[in-house]
Amino acid sequence: MKIALFGKSINKKNYGYLVQLIEKLEEHQCELMVYRPFLENLRKISDFNHRTETFTSHLDLAGNADLVFSIGGDGTLLDTVSLVRDSGIPVLGINLGRLGFLSSISRDDIIPAAELVIKGEYTLEQRTLLQLKTKKNLFGDFSYALNDLTVTRKDSTALIVIHVYVDDIFLNSYWADGLIVATPTGSTAYSLSSGGPIVSPGSENFVITPIAAHNLTIRPIVISDKSEIRIKVEGRDKNFLVSLDSKTDIIEPGDELTIRTADFKFNLVKIENKDFYTTIRDKLKWGLDARN
Repeated sequence: MKIALFGKSINKKNYGYLVQLIEKLEEHQCELMVYRPFLENLRKISDFNHRTETFTSHLDLAGNADLVFSIGGDGTLLDTVSLVRDSGIPVLGINLGRLGFLSSISRDDIIPAAELVIKGEYTLEQRTLLQLKTKKNLFGDFSYALNDLTVTRKDSTALIVIHVYVDDIFLNSYWADGLIVATPTGSTAYSLSSGGPIVSPGSENFVITPIAAHNLTIRPIVISDKSEIRIKVEGRDKNFLVSLDSKTDIIEPGDELTIRTADFKFNLVKIENKDFYTTIRDKLKWGLDARN
């Protein structure tokens, strides 16, 4: 089995957990690939002397790696999307950060999870991605997001007006700080903090969530992900920000954004007893008596 390790940075407190993981993989004769910038950061912390190949882009992974282990938090895992793309390579999220909805394997569960993966005792949860299309070809050759697309103001505190159409039918003009179009995966991210609902994976929906809407009767809405969403933005500013997960670009008044479901899925590795409902119950502290 060939496993790619992807990360961005790691502190000394967590470095030992990574070493334990690598030693466990080596014990089972797994071949390793490490993201080159991540490997350079590891060598700054300690004498990293494990035998490994390196990779820098999706071209190095496709047809070469069996799995990707994301080492960090949810932000790190989101960055793996542009690496695996439509290759179908499964990704396991190991959480060395804080909340970790996607990276559900905690520090203490790393070794048991690795052993299950090596034995093939895991399932794949296919997560929907959204695709952005624009005349300006924003975000180059990979304009996809696992979590969400967000449109926000850029340089001022003035409200912006976001006109939204669903399947060419006018939905609403949002006077707000911005707007989020989230997948079920992204429903537990920025959309949730802006008052949007939690949507379970596989429910085949998009969530449209306004950010600080001027009209208090404006609420988030859930629509079918079979629909196509078109967005136009206007306001006092000359530029606005559009983001796909952690990537950002600039649009101008009159630019049109078209959003639809991607024609491929993201394969998230799920370990026994680490299902979606358990994760949100644990992370959001549901069921705990707040009176104590």
